[in-house]
Amino acid sequence: MSTIFEEAKKLQEELVGIRRSIHQCPEVGPALPKTKAFVMDKLKEFGYEPREICESGIVAVIEGDKPGKTFLLRADMDALAIKEEAPVPFASENNCMHACGHDMHTTMLLGAAKLLKEHQKEICGKIKLVFQPDEEGFTGAKTMLKAGVLENPKVDAGMALHVNSGTPSGLVLCGLGTCMAGCTLFRIKVKGKGCHGAMPENGVDPINIAAHVFIALQEIIAREVTPTMPAVVTIGKFEGGKAPNIIPEEVVMEGTIRTLDRDLSAQIYKRIEEISTQTAALFRGEAAVTEISSAPPLHNDEEMTRTIADYIKDAYDPNRVVVFNQGGMGSEDFASYTYEIPCSYILLGAGTAQENELYGKPMHNDHVVFNEDILPIGSALLVSSALRWLKEHQ
Repeated sequence: MSTIFEEAKKLQEELVGIRRSIHQCPEVGPALPKTKAFVMDKLKEFGYEPREICESGIVAVIEGDKPGKTFLLRADMDALAIKEEAPVPFASENNCMHACGHDMHTTMLLGAAKLLKEHQKEICGKIKLVFQPDEEGFTGAKTMLKAGVLENPKVDAGMALHVNSGTPSGLVLCGLGTCMAGCTLFRIKVKGKGCHGAMPENGVDPINIAAHVFIALQEIIAREVTPTMPAVVTIGKFEGGKAPNIIPEEVVMEGTIRTLDRDLSAQIYKRIEEISTQTAALFRGEAAVTEISSAPPLHNDEEMTRTIADYIKDAYDPNRVVVFNQGGMGSEDFASYTYEIPCSYILLGAGTAQENELYGKPMHNDHVVFNEDILPIGSALLVSSALRWLKEHQ
């Protein structure tokens, strides 16, 4: 194991402290004032001059003694609107939770920032550290790209990692090609006519309409998409009505489309519009479908990802690196970067129930607990990969 990994181990206690500070005060969405201030203060403490390029979007650059390209390392900082139930002493103190490990990612990149200061002379070019808001809402990456995150200095390649609950601690997973699904978040508003529950003939029941729409949407995947094309349509929110004896005016449904193909996602979205509006009209109501936000399928540059995997095998452990071709249906807005520059997005195992009964819960679960022992591993993976890529691509 390389010197960088040994140095990172010495940061374990500091990194755990950073992670728990962030974990106890999670923030959701594009505006993360407390998290932003914390990260910027840490970067300044480590000797950086961070700048905010958009709302809660932070960039810091470190340059070596030798000229070369620019390599981007990105972490997401936002949490989820979930009340934490995990039995840990540093649990969230509000009704939000870092149930997807973004506090781990932010900590790992801060650890990388500190390690890079010790290895600054070895940098052949520049490394751009990027701390991003609103990954969960799929607006963060697009906002930062629009704000010029890939310019000044111009970025040549990028890398990010994500902790993975249920995978053995420290195991590194490197997907080739399109390895994560694109995701479109959509909203369906069904309008009816409110009336007394005893006299339904005087109104138009939007709950009935929405129920028919919900059932009909399941037929898109079952009968309109070839079984060889992975696709999922999920309705995760269904709200309408306030009293048992009143037919309401409106019902709102929200859901997601996930596919590995952008054209297929567009096709499914079109059918959701057609099914919703025509079903509503059939039952004398109205429906409107709008896109809330979206992220494209994540495309890892195959050559770069194989190269990064080889770097990690050399610096870390050849027996703890897995390269795979078939990805899952989870989504990640780092995908937007992958269509602009060559990128590698890797997964880092964060623990199984066999290791500790607290570990292994699903991501986005209110009881999920991540193994903090992987924090220095993540920091070292980022640093060692960036340094070697820049050295070999002068």
